[in-house]
Amino acid sequence: MSTTQGTTHDQSTTGPGTGSSIRVVKRDGTTSDYDGYEIARSIEEAAAGLDDEVARATQLRAELEITLFDGITSEQLDEAVVQVALQNVKDDPAYDTIAARLLVKSLFKAIFGEGVTREEVAAFHAEAFVAYVARGVDLGLLDTRLVELFDLQRLGAALDPARDDLLRYTGLQTMRTRYMILAPDGRPMEMPQFFWMRVAMGLSLNEDDPNAAALRFYDSMSRLQYLAAGSTLVNAGTSYSQLSNCFVMQMEDEIEHIAKSVRDVMWLTKGTGGIGLSVSKLRAEGSPIRSNNTVSTGPIPFMHTIDSTLRAVSRGGKKFGALCFYMENWHLDFPAFLDLRQNSGDPYRRTRTANTAVWISDEFMRRVERDQPWYLFDPADAEDLVELTGAAFSRRYEHYVARAEAGELRHKRVGAREQFRAILTSLQSTSHPWLTWKDTINTRALNDNTGTIHLSNLCTEITLPQDRDHVSVCNLASVNLARHVTGRRQHARVDWDLLAASTRLAVRQLDNLIDITISSVPESERSNELNRALGLGVMGFTDVVERMGLSYESEAAYDLVDRLVEFVSWHAIDASADLARERGAYPHFEGSGWSRGLVPIDSLDRLAADRGVPVEVDRTTRLDWDALRTKVAGGVRNSTLLAIAPTASIGLVAGTTPGLDPQFSQIFSRATSAGKFLEVNRNLVEDLRALGLWETVREDLLRHQGDLAKVAETHPVPAELVEVYRTSFQLSGRAYLEVAARAQKWIDQAISRNIYLADRNVSSMVELYAAAWRMGLKTTYYLHMMPRHTAEQSTVKVNKAASRRGFGAAVPAATAPEPVEGPPTGPEPVEGLTVLEETCPVDPQERLNCESCQ
Repeated sequence: MSTTQGTTHDQSTTGPGTGSSIRVVKRDGTTSDYDGYEIARSIEEAAAGLDDEVARATQLRAELEITLFDGITSEQLDEAVVQVALQNVKDDPAYDTIAARLLVKSLFKAIFGEGVTREEVAAFHAEAFVAYVARGVDLGLLDTRLVELFDLQRLGAALDPARDDLLRYTGLQTMRTRYMILAPDGRPMEMPQFFWMRVAMGLSLNEDDPNAAALRFYDSMSRLQYLAAGSTLVNAGTSYSQLSNCFVMQMEDEIEHIAKSVRDVMWLTKGTGGIGLSVSKLRAEGSPIRSNNTVSTGPIPFMHTIDSTLRAVSRGGKKFGALCFYMENWHLDFPAFLDLRQNSGDPYRRTRTANTAVWISDEFMRRVERDQPWYLFDPADAEDLVELTGAAFSRRYEHYVARAEAGELRHKRVGAREQFRAILTSLQSTSHPWLTWKDTINTRALNDNTGTIHLSNLCTEITLPQDRDHVSVCNLASVNLARHVTGRRQHARVDWDLLAASTRLAVRQLDNLIDITISSVPESERSNELNRALGLGVMGFTDVVERMGLSYESEAAYDLVDRLVEFVSWHAIDASADLARERGAYPHFEGSGWSRGLVPIDSLDRLAADRGVPVEVDRTTRLDWDALRTKVAGGVRNSTLLAIAPTASIGLVAGTTPGLDPQFSQIFSRATSAGKFLEVNRNLVEDLRALGLWETVREDLLRHQGDLAKVAETHPVPAELVEVYRTSFQLSGRAYLEVAARAQKWIDQAISRNIYLADRNVSSMVELYAAAWRMGLKTTYYLHMMPRHTAEQSTVKVNKAASRRGFGAAVPAATAPEPVEGPPTGPEPVEGLTVLEETCPVDPQERLNCESCQ
């Protein structure tokens, strides 16, 4: 190994402006003089293969040294080097590569000790992997089957440390803080390639040849072609193999089941699962309770209790539990439900951690269009409404309306439009409740033989039936579309063969998960086994759109998402049919829509017939769906195959745009539970460099908060490029609906559809969400409003040779403040210079807990 710090080379031993020696406290407690040469060499190593690697190393060393102080630890020094690299990202995204490589090296040092180089680690990767697995099993952290079933030397030899370079800094930091396992003393145990192989092994335990399967899964995941979802990444291969991601449950109207639901929420939260919970069946406040001759307090106090439970039980020790309450909007207590997320009012009738969503019928949407009255009932008086959908719901609802008008039922009467506006006003002010459409979901379901779907999940993409005996479970992964496109602009090509292979491999991996995962809730274990529900999605759509030179808001982009999702859908369904022939169809297959030879696009006709009006979406098909219809009628392995999740966390790991979302901004600060990071759109930088404009416009781009349209007012930026790089608030709401509707026709579950609006006009929102229903969207997720996004201060221009720099002001070295003991945190911001910050539209605590942000 190389010499350790302070033993050789020219020493830089004085701190800026102090005239004193800088001593570094090493990991073993010894001290040595700060060695600037060693630091420069380390940065040069991280800059290898980039332009001007020596100049970059010299610059970063100079910027580092004005932040140092005597007694700095090795860990603090490593972090300081990373931070000075990050503070240059807005000038050149290559510095992100340097920061990521430095972070990987800090992991190497934490695991293997001081002085280790990338080349040395690569040389003993295989040997170290074997030792890591053995140690993990000995400590009780890893599944014992990892040493019993696998040829560790063979798997270790397949590890490719060069793939670490595929990870950006934010993605690597997300992996390190959220997914990688730690030793009992809190020290890291995994390097990136160890992590990928651990997950791959954990999802191969049921294979006839687990080694071959693990190698295939590792190869695809480590290339970032698809990624498993969060709970799977946290727990796969560990001694606690709770791998499922989403749990969907309904609370029954009886005290015993309410208590059991609280218990189940605790256990599912402990296992890192995200939960959807319907409270539509709970009787309204004031409803008689005959068993003790009292009246009910209604669902709100029980919801508050569960909200407190989420705060008491953290998910995997990482953050508060995550749950979304669902209620149908005919419930007598729905007005109180709407107030749950308000900041003011009785705290015991509010939820501060749990989210809320409304479950909306076609009957209500028709009454909104016709400006008709809407009636609210007590579920104790109209209990069958929860189970009915579509036209059957409408007929029964009319029956209860007649009884209410006759004075036979307790009820409230409001205007349908009035309530719809109240929902949207609450959505605008609190970002809740999210809007989801009960009848679109149920009428289009292909797993339609196992009961009513009463709600969606935490992030609104899962649509599965559940009852007293079944807590629905879904298992998620997402294909990274950006890793299946080569070239740029007119040379951009989709590698369709690779996309098919990734899709099919992901389906197999997800099906394995169902046989491997454990659950502490018997009803969820049963549902998983009987239905084998999968939710394979996609991410990186906007990344692909930009590389192809398209605008997100264009027919070309709508056609592209249509074609991509159709292709993924076809191959996912076909792969499940192949698995059915290998392993058998899922137990509830007979009687399902699948068994009748139906595929997702066929359910559009059924929805239109039930509504009595067409679904406003393009019906173009490109693949041989007739052949697939015949095949699925013979059996599929999984009751559901597809769902597009937000993928905010794994999108960071994959280094691409989340789900179907557009770019938030071209330069912005992202706050996550892993830290705060500056994001710069590399596609834009590459396009501007190709035009010779990047160096000229970058400071104005920063000054204008990433708004290329404003930059184009004073620089020769082509109008076509401005169209391509329109950001979230520059797009019309209709663009979000078009992209989602084109994808939804191929998806048997739903899409977590974030919407961004600059216009706060509620009337415009009414039309937008009504259009979403007409176009066949099943669900929507967060609504982000422009005024709720804040600005964070940053520098625009800095003298690199004599200044501190980064998110804050330039400070000449000659006037730098006295250093203080403690880790360097970067300079203070200066007023007037800003970078747009992407935040949750609600309070800071939710920013740390919601799946959308994480």
